[in-house]
Amino acid sequence: MFASSTQDVPEVRPVPRHIAIIMDGNGRWAKKRFLPRVAGHKRGLEAVRDTIKACAELGVEYLTLFAFSTENWRRPPDEVSFLMGLFMTALEREVDKLHRNNIRLHVIGSRERFSAEIVERIERAEARTAGNAGLVLTIAADYGGRWDVMQAANRLLAQGATRLDEAALAANLSMAYAPEPDLFIRTGGEQRISNFLLWQLAYTELFFTDLLWPDFDAQALTSAVASFRSRERRFGRTSEQLPETQRRG
Repeated sequence: MFASSTQDVPEVRPVPRHIAIIMDGNGRWAKKRFLPRVAGHKRGLEAVRDTIKACAELGVEYLTLFAFSTENWRRPPDEVSFLMGLFMTALEREVDKLHRNNIRLHVIGSRERFSAEIVERIERAEARTAGNAGLVLTIAADYGGRWDVMQAANRLLAQGATRLDEAALAANLSMAYAPEPDLFIRTGGEQRISNFLLWQLAYTELFFTDLLWPDFDAQALTSAVASFRSRERRFGRTSEQLPETQRRG
């Protein structure tokens, strides 16, 4: 398990070790082109492929993508059905590519509302890539940050815990296998974190862009990383306490 940024100071690197992204704007991208919303979701999958490749080339170790939130079940039934089908297709078609590129896949979130077929494909995909040592790709599906904290607390209570502390709770979160994100990116112009990785984003650098997700590419990722590099990551300290190489201005 990785240390919490509120307990220890993480290593500061020029390239984020872990990037987390809310991929927003697929529907608006399609609407601007007088296309059905599902066309935006299809194009968004291409942006996912480009981002995975760009992160691997930059040396990012962990990439976490918010694909479907616990609140997204409120969307029109036809759109939810399409997204489930797209998820199944991606699990079927993309896993071989991930495996060939030494990428390990994790899927986090509740699986209770997914069909048995989707759950089986998730499990097969995770097992297929489990031995890979390259980029760790996490897909958050039917995921919510509050759900994550609650399921961790309930797990501890089921183990007989009588007192909860930060280390124990963190060890039972869905992403206990990964360091906290260094950089959070949200496309589409909205400036909120929308119940995504609430615990883990405590000291994450936030980057918002008006680009709609289907238009997000390697150049856009490079711009986000450049913004990250320009920031002074103090973790509660003063600028004077930082090594000279980490000071800004």
